[in-house]
Amino acid sequence: MSADRIGVARIAVFGRHGVLPEEAVLGQRFYISIDARLDLAPAGRSDDVAHTVSYADLTEIAVSIATERRFNLIEALAETIAATILERHDMVEAITIRIDKPSAPVPAILDGVSVEITRHRGVRA
Repeated sequence: MSADRIGVARIAVFGRHGVLPEEAVLGQRFYISIDARLDLAPAGRSDDVAHTVSYADLTEIAVSIATERRFNLIEALAETIAATILERHDMVEAITIRIDKPSAPVPAILDGVSVEITRHRGVRA
């Protein structure tokens, strides 16, 4: 697997994800981070976007899924984003998705909760 990476850090989205009924009604902010592993040498040598994956495309996938669909679990949101990126971009060998939920309804003082998953091409979770 390539050591090269494309990263998109902390895309802010407003969504209605969560198990509690009030989360579906009120909604809240989520942050999505993407770490795509792929060979960037061809793009580096050619200076041609056709030899890479556009970070704008990665961002659009994450934003559209997070804002157009509703998930009870942020684990399911992360899984759907990862699967969609792997399905649409053959060059991506592995993908890590992190979802931060800063306003999680937890009875404690905390900065937030998060999940992070990594999926590899051809390996089913």
